[in-house]
Amino acid sequence: MKLHLREDATPHPRRWWHIPLLLLLIIGTIFIAREYNGRNEQTTDAAWKSTELIKNEGAVFGTFYHLTYRSTTDLQASIDSVLALVDSSLSPFNKKSIITAINENTSMKTDDRFRQVFTLAHHVYESTGGAFDITVAPLVNAWGFGFKEGRNPNDEQIDSLRQFVGFDKVQLQGDSIVKADPRLMLDCSAIAKGYGVDAVALFLESRNVLDYMVEIGGEIRTHGLNPQGAAWHIGVNKPVDDSLSVNGDIQQILEVGNIAMATSGNYRNFRTENGEKIAHTIDPRTGRPVQRSILSATVLAPDCATADAYATAFMVLGLDEAQQILTRHPKLQAYFICADEEGGTFTWHTDSIVLP
Repeated sequence: MKLHLREDATPHPRRWWHIPLLLLLIIGTIFIAREYNGRNEQTTDAAWKSTELIKNEGAVFGTFYHLTYRSTTDLQASIDSVLALVDSSLSPFNKKSIITAINENTSMKTDDRFRQVFTLAHHVYESTGGAFDITVAPLVNAWGFGFKEGRNPNDEQIDSLRQFVGFDKVQLQGDSIVKADPRLMLDCSAIAKGYGVDAVALFLESRNVLDYMVEIGGEIRTHGLNPQGAAWHIGVNKPVDDSLSVNGDIQQILEVGNIAMATSGNYRNFRTENGEKIAHTIDPRTGRPVQRSILSATVLAPDCATADAYATAFMVLGLDEAQQILTRHPKLQAYFICADEEGGTFTWHTDSIVLP
């Protein structure tokens, strides 16, 4: 509704004494704001100086972890306990883990950690048209990249194993797993490291640690500021064949903050037989190793488990299909290093990626 001033209405006389009063109020507000900001900066600076820069490292999930965080206390013992809980739930190399019991059909009971990962894995499975599938375990094992030994299955063996692969053949009912076939096995390796990173990050935040970098086997989550008091910068390795993990050449530095990052590639976990490179990334839909144009897929997401899963899926899908999925999931960011037809490489990234 609009209010109209009648033509015969008399406006209030101007009160010029309002102007000095208004100026006085503005100056006072600015002074108070500066004092408040100054106290905030002093408080933040004092809190920063009262904490120590702590670095922890250790072994977990068949790889290593590295942590950098600011805290008044070294939390490594508690962090190791957090990681031990994740390992006892999701590691197929742990003979006493929940996932081992499920794979061996000795118990189908799960815990909260397993159920969280299972639910997220199923979501990514549906989102990627089956390119990410934790039931791929029999095929990964058959190709020699899993928790059971195998070696180059033939077409007949692959077709036989594919009968036991497919997320539609396993369900979570209450707190128990139900399989359509007892020979079905689960492998959460492509999401468990990311979940472990998240578990440590959430623990740190529960202890009021807000400046940290958590890294497990190359999967990372950051928050707050780095040791220099600036945004965190993480390097993406050049995708050079490096089965011994000694190559440290950096392709690109990414600026990250309050986000998680995971990278998948076939340049480290592979083997060569008769001059042919056999990559560890297995397409659950075909049962065979896949080598698309994407040499390295780096994904940034709000949590590391999600980033981990999608990075693996994008290696299976290739550039075109990965781009289509990214348009449907704006919270995901990606940086790809790809092979071109002339034997060189090129990069592609979402517009949301920050390149320093």
